[in-house]
Formats: sequence, structure tokens, C-alpha cells
Amino acid sequence: MKALLADYACTAAFKKSAALQFEDVRPPSAGFKRVVRGLEFDFAELAITTFLMAKAAGKPYRLLPAVVLARMQHPRLVCDSKRPVSPRALEGTRVAVRSYSVTTGMWIRGILAEDHGVDCGKITWVTFEEAHVAEFRDPPNVVRAPSGRKPEEMLLAGDVDAAVLGDAPVADPRIVPVIPDAAAAAREWRARKGAIQINHMVAVKPQVDAAPLMRLLEESFAAAGNPEMNPIGLEANRRNLEVAVDFVHRQGLIPQRYAVEELLA
Repeated sequence: MKALLADYACTAAFKKSAALQFEDVRPPSAGFKRVVRGLEFDFAELAITTFLMAKAAGKPYRLLPAVVLARMQHPRLVCDSKRPVSPRALEGTRVAVRSYSVTTGMWIRGILAEDHGVDCGKITWVTFEEAHVAEFRDPPNVVRAPSGRKPEEMLLAGDVDAAVLGDAPVADPRIVPVIPDAAAAAREWRARKGAIQINHMVAVKPQVDAAPLMRLLEESFAAAGNPEMNPIGLEANRRNLEVAVDFVHRQGLIPQRYAVEELLA
């Protein structure tokens, strides 16, 4: 069986023991279109937003309740320190993000709307890629950046007012978080919501026997020893998934709220 899964501490033992054909795709997000458009993989790491949108579009994947990547997203909304902007002042501005449906952007929009009263429909989202799921159409307040540009470069050039940077932590001292004391805000959000902000989980096609794979994942996750950010199992992830589904639905990325059990293999 063909598989897409990056190298994480929680997946190291699994990748050694599972009888799967792992394809080397770096970063794994570069393969997500192949998962949900070409249906190439039997077992695949997927961003939670991509998975939910794919389910809504009728793609034949089911979720395994195993979080391979999660982080609190508050520090990922950034601005130029020479042109600081508050969250509430983002209405009417331009914000760069890799794609409108990228999971980090989904979490950031939810945080802005729920915690700062921002109408994200009044922000112009400057994107660099289309959605992984081909059936999705960006809303009218989304525009495409000129070819060859990058979010950080556009931010420092003054072509956008803020940016959502979802990959490596920002090293440039000129780039600072928009949300005041972002780390503390993230801790407060987590305590209040009772959830972590999922990035990537694992999905399988319906014909795959998920039970033995889930057992191997449980062993691998236990060996890595980070249940706080790599929770595994239905009940360990029920609240995480409920919050993710709510945020994705409220932003119009999926047409209905799914019960957690509807998502699972």
C-alpha cells in the first residue's frame, strides 16, 4: 500500500514496522493535492482542514485519530515591527497566507474572529496557491499574489500589512507577532477551549484494514512520549476534532458540521 507520512518522533517506530510503501515527499503538504485529487495514497498524512474539505467533496478517506503534527498558531500571525498592527485593526488590510484554506490560516481566522471581534471577510487575503481540494472556490476577498513573490518578502516590502507564516519559526527580528504576548494568548486559548490546534492527522481509504495500523501507531506514539501534542485515540482527540470542525464550518470551508464519529475509519 502506498503511503505519505513525514518523519516525526511519534511516527519513527511506525515507519520502521508498518508494511507500507512510504513515498518521500518533503514537505508532506506538497503531496496533499495528490491525496485528495489523484487519490494516489492508501494511507496519508493530511492537514485537518484539507481532510474535512475532502470529506465534504466526497473523497474516499477516513480519519485515524492520531495527531502527527500540532502547534498553537497564535505566534504565526506576524507583521513588520516598523509597521505594527493590532488584531482589531486588520479589517481593511491585506494579509498574506499560503492559501486561503491552509490549516494555519484557518486557525488564525478563527482566533481573530472569536477572540478579537475581527470580521475576516473585511480582510483581503493574498494567497500564493489554490486549495488542495479542487472543488473549493476561494471567497471574493481572496486575491492571488504576483508570481514569484513570498509572504515574508511582501510583508517587509510593505505590500501586505500582515502575514500568516505556517512553516519554520520566523528568525528575522524585523518580523514580530501581531497578537500581543502570543505565547500567553495561546496558553489561555488552550485552557479555555480544552483543545489543541491540530495541524496534521492520518487518513486511510475505506478498503484499508485500519485496526492493525492503529495499533502500530499507538505503539509508535507511546515510544515517542509526547501525548500532549501528539494525542492518539478517539477520546483523546474528541474535543480537538470538535473544535476543528466548528472552526472550519464557521468559515464556510465545509457545508455542515460533522460528528466526530462520522470522520473516523
